[in-house]
Amino acid sequence: MRQTLAAWEERLPATHFLRVHRQTIVSLPRIEGFAHDDEETTSLRVTGLREPVRARRAHWPELSARLAARAQLGVGLKPAAGAEVLIDGTRETLDAKWTYWTGPRFASALPIKWPIVPDPVDGGTAVKTDDPAAVGGKYGSADIVTKKAYRDFRLHVEFLVVNPGGNSGVYLQNRYEIQICDRDATTHGMGAVINETPSPYFAYKGLGQWNAYDIQFRAARFKDGVLTEPARVTMYFNGIKVHANQRINQVWGGANSGIDGGNDGGKGITDTPGGLKL
Repeated sequence: MRQTLAAWEERLPATHFLRVHRQTIVSLPRIEGFAHDDEETTSLRVTGLREPVRARRAHWPELSARLAARAQLGVGLKPAAGAEVLIDGTRETLDAKWTYWTGPRFASALPIKWPIVPDPVDGGTAVKTDDPAAVGGKYGSADIVTKKAYRDFRLHVEFLVVNPGGNSGVYLQNRYEIQICDRDATTHGMGAVINETPSPYFAYKGLGQWNAYDIQFRAARFKDGVLTEPARVTMYFNGIKVHANQRINQVWGGANSGIDGGNDGGKGITDTPGGLKL
């Protein structure tokens, strides 16, 4: 049966199919991942196809929304049953769950100086990364870390960048940084496993908007104290899968960046759990 692509769009259920190019409709459940080629196209990996499917940038807003809806991830996600809430925009939770990381560059002092501010989008309150000791962007001078340490975990974190070029990060186990950096699409940019993957900058909503990372982290594995498997991470950025079982090779940034940063140039990973650090 021969039909136009427009006719197929009418016939196929919109919950499962989407047009991503003037010549292509894809099945959303079969999208396994993607790679951002340039400013105009993205390659989709589709189950059952040897070659990637090209998606035009004009279709990304709709495609992103559909993928996020299917994954039930992204901004506004409610805590799952039994989940531990580490930040809720209140001073009580901040002081109860977090403390400063006292690394070699630490320059602040308890209580935590990060202010509680009005949420600029949704009302309520939020925690702001604005410690006087960290003026000038000195990482490690006023970082906060959870009082509880973790090995394997799932994490949902939402963030809003206020200023152009705003730079922060989410450190898994106080070791491995998932970068938050406005206007940077390099391996040091937004959403990158710092210095190890390209930035999935296309998934970023921009300044003044809430964004979300949904992370599945698997800690490094050891046998008799010897590293046998590196840490790995899978991450959805605003509901879009951007890292799939990504190997993390080392801690970057030296001793000021977190646990093991000063061990063998960041490659000397130890079998020690660590907190989440911001």
